[in-house]
Amino acid sequence: MKDKKLTKGTLKRIGSFATPYRSSIVIYLSTVVVESILIIITPLVLRELIDKGVLKQNANLVTSLALLVGGLAIFDAGLTLFGRWYSSRIGEGLIYDLRVKVFTHVQRQPIAFFVRTQTGALISRLNSDVIGAQQAFTSTLSGLVSNVVSLVLVAATMFYLSWQVTLVALILVPIFLLPTKWVGRKLQRMTRSTMHLNSEMSSTMTERFNVSGALLVALFGRPRVESEHFAAKARRVADNGIQIALFNRLFFTSLTLIASVATAIVYGIGGHLSIDGALTLGTLLALTTLLTRLYGPLTALSSVRVDVMTALVSFERVFEVLDLQPSIKDEPGATPIRKAPPRIAFQDVHFGYPAAADVSLASLEAVAKPETYTGGEILKGISFDVGPGEMVALVGPSGAGKTTITSLLPRLYDVTAGSIEVDSRDLRSITLESLRDLVGVVTQDAHLFHDSIEANLRYAQPDATEEEIVDACKGAQIWDLIQSLPDGLDTVVGDRGHRLSGGEKQRIAIARLLLKDPGVVILDEATAHLDSENEAAVQQALGSALSGRTSIVIAHRLSTIREAHQILVIDNGEIVARGTHDSLMKDPGLYRELYELQFSNS
Repeated sequence: MKDKKLTKGTLKRIGSFATPYRSSIVIYLSTVVVESILIIITPLVLRELIDKGVLKQNANLVTSLALLVGGLAIFDAGLTLFGRWYSSRIGEGLIYDLRVKVFTHVQRQPIAFFVRTQTGALISRLNSDVIGAQQAFTSTLSGLVSNVVSLVLVAATMFYLSWQVTLVALILVPIFLLPTKWVGRKLQRMTRSTMHLNSEMSSTMTERFNVSGALLVALFGRPRVESEHFAAKARRVADNGIQIALFNRLFFTSLTLIASVATAIVYGIGGHLSIDGALTLGTLLALTTLLTRLYGPLTALSSVRVDVMTALVSFERVFEVLDLQPSIKDEPGATPIRKAPPRIAFQDVHFGYPAAADVSLASLEAVAKPETYTGGEILKGISFDVGPGEMVALVGPSGAGKTTITSLLPRLYDVTAGSIEVDSRDLRSITLESLRDLVGVVTQDAHLFHDSIEANLRYAQPDATEEEIVDACKGAQIWDLIQSLPDGLDTVVGDRGHRLSGGEKQRIAIARLLLKDPGVVILDEATAHLDSENEAAVQQALGSALSGRTSIVIAHRLSTIREAHQILVIDNGEIVARGTHDSLMKDPGLYRELYELQFSNS
């Protein structure tokens, strides 16, 4: 990470982001050039004020030139404000473009990406790295143009006023340039390291500062340990920051010292020339004023490598995310599918989870170790059919592959071999948008956003009428509860719905599914963690969800699937038995064993 070189073509890609702002950048840089020109005008006016006004006791000229200097200062201030406004437009526009582009791109990534990625590290790319990148077009670019123009104009003016004094002043310039390359490389490495450490801290805070993380820390009595771990990371960031500040200060102090020595030399030589009559007093003062404006741009340009490298590192980290192509996307020629209960066919489906390098970025993962998982088949030759409006149930021990089977239908993952067909069409020939609109899922731990009940429901159908929302809530057996709440549908459910009980969350999730009105319903142990009272309410709600829809149900409680048209018994990624409840109970197989074990325990 620290020693990584910039990727070839980075500069060209950065330029593509500036294209929409080309005219604004030209106007902004024009104001910068005019400001640079004003830098040399004021000393020249002061030269005339001293030589032809003060020394010749011309009061009118002194007054006129003093007013001109004041007017130039006012004009320069107005121009600076105008330039700052344009700079903000460009900078904020770039931040907007980059953030939206990264967010949209990340949304298209497969579930495998989010399984491996640390949320905090990803958020860091959207925040700090995007802001660092936009500085390339505002402060860094404007500083570069301004300082180059100023340097050329100031040096030319100084040569015009006195080439002898100017040559002496420029003798020390090589000393300016010597430390630049070394300091630039050092700061580039430290900047990369700091960005990486900041993303680690962001990840730690994201994981701990939510209800589930905070509960885990509190219940295991580890707040002190967590504080120590966080403090260790924060200390490393602080140490890096101290080193960066020290290098910057040492760098600029050295350059300022050299500039001060050069100014002293000019005063000394120029003073003698003025005494000898070879140089006027006004010219000497103009030269010394211009000299401070010569070494200023030189100092800034000597550190421009540091600023550019910092911005380039930020851009690289953003591009790293944008370059990760989604492994699951619409195939060429894919077309939508109608939203109606379809026939589903799994045909000799094999599946193994993808390797980390195919779906994620090492820099976004928590553990900096090589991938040790070598793959292997999770599903082996899965074949079954579900007719329109029928229900198939998947049962089997934990880890058998039941959830993996249901994850393949909405293409959260793609099959390794074999095929899945919906109404005789291969899944990959169907657009992802229409496929996922067709499928509705309720898991055992339904996710709710930290928002109102209504907002969570409208996530399924943003333009739903109030009547449709009420009907969905009634169908999910949750409307009476919502009515009893002081804020009704406006009640905020809390982080991940933690203000509600498990049964209430599940019924809201079912109401959301009813609003979506999918043709296919997947229930992944939707009642697994509920007590008997909540389970009864949820089961009644599920009756509405499953009615008339093609459905695949993973059941923990086998009593809930007795009416399934077909039950598939899954073990070690294979279908080891299939049939109805009655037929499976007649055979001394895994299903009967699980059923009898469950009811003997109850």
